[in-house]
Amino acid sequence: MSQSNRISRQFSLRSVMEVIVQGGPVSRASIAKQTGLSKQTISEIVRQLEDEGWVRETGRTSGHVGRSAVTYELVPSAGYIVAVDLGGTKVRVAICDLSSHVFAEDSEPTHAAGGKAVIEQIAALCWRVAEKGDVPRDKLRIAVVGAPGAPQATTGRVLLAPNIAGFDQMDVAGALESALGFDVMLENDVNLAVLGESWLGAGQGIDNLAFIALGTGIGGGLMLNGQLVRGATNAAGELGFLPFGADPFEPESLRAGAYERKVASLGIAARYRELAGHDATVPAIFERANAGDAHAVTVLDETARYLARGIGAIAAIANPEKVILGGSIGARPEMVERVRQVLPLCFPYPVQIEASVLGNHAALVGAAAIGLSHLHNALFGADSPEARISLPPANAVSMREVLL
Repeated sequence: MSQSNRISRQFSLRSVMEVIVQGGPVSRASIAKQTGLSKQTISEIVRQLEDEGWVRETGRTSGHVGRSAVTYELVPSAGYIVAVDLGGTKVRVAICDLSSHVFAEDSEPTHAAGGKAVIEQIAALCWRVAEKGDVPRDKLRIAVVGAPGAPQATTGRVLLAPNIAGFDQMDVAGALESALGFDVMLENDVNLAVLGESWLGAGQGIDNLAFIALGTGIGGGLMLNGQLVRGATNAAGELGFLPFGADPFEPESLRAGAYERKVASLGIAARYRELAGHDATVPAIFERANAGDAHAVTVLDETARYLARGIGAIAAIANPEKVILGGSIGARPEMVERVRQVLPLCFPYPVQIEASVLGNHAALVGAAAIGLSHLHNALFGADSPEARISLPPANAVSMREVLL
């Protein structure tokens, strides 16, 4: 087969799988109508996919004039995706099939030693979750790992992630592939969160969308024209390094970020200590604010103003239709409402502000989305220019209900 014929066949295969993933059960006649491919080509491709175990007959059409036709659907158990949300304090693992049904999930505190210890922890947690869900190891096709910071595709290192020691000095992706025995993709955790919300959460149907996670740190994920924005070194959205809040020229700002030092949990706790003269945890500060503590109210008001400035910076450059707030601080209704009130005071154009629907599972859902798309591309055809992620329709996905 010539190179041009091989490429043509690949894209035909991709087109057929796209229709089956999005619209199955579906007949060959319907596939031909939607793809424009000949009936003979459709028959050959469907037979190939059946023989390889990716699709199966699911019944016959009914309710219309003429002969009934065989319909086909995806075989969900033909492959499984491991979704990993790795944070500085906790690591979560979920395993889902090709239709996004979650078979099992588990989490535990992130190993404090970092480096190799975290690699071994993720692998052990993966095997435990697979056993819990009765998923055969040889059916695990890919792991997508969301990590804080900026994963580097060329070296496998993860930069700008000080909460996980050693990841900036090792090939994290390579070490995970050696430990697991199958492909691994590294992605920024907030990038995964914005994908998750776009697919199954508060961002459905919105092509220009931002996600801000505020907790112990702050990070952002951005989609423009339906495409994830990563930047030249995969560091787009590292909001902690916005040059305001604390002094950006202080040495500490090069490690933690000037903005993060003020708006995230340590900055909130420090401002309360300055006002009240004693320490309090961030959850306690929220509780005291709700009870009328003037110092706590002042701190949350100041935090909302800082957060609004960050949203204004994003909106001035990227003009998102909606900004979704997540994280242990950002998604709290007290913070979301405060930001809604103050944002119009510092930014002239309307921006919708909403809390995350998926909560602390947004990155897991996004990891499943990336895994499904990558697997689809790898198995059924090369990426096409400007290709969007190929995913089952949101109304056909059980992942959100299982995880929440």
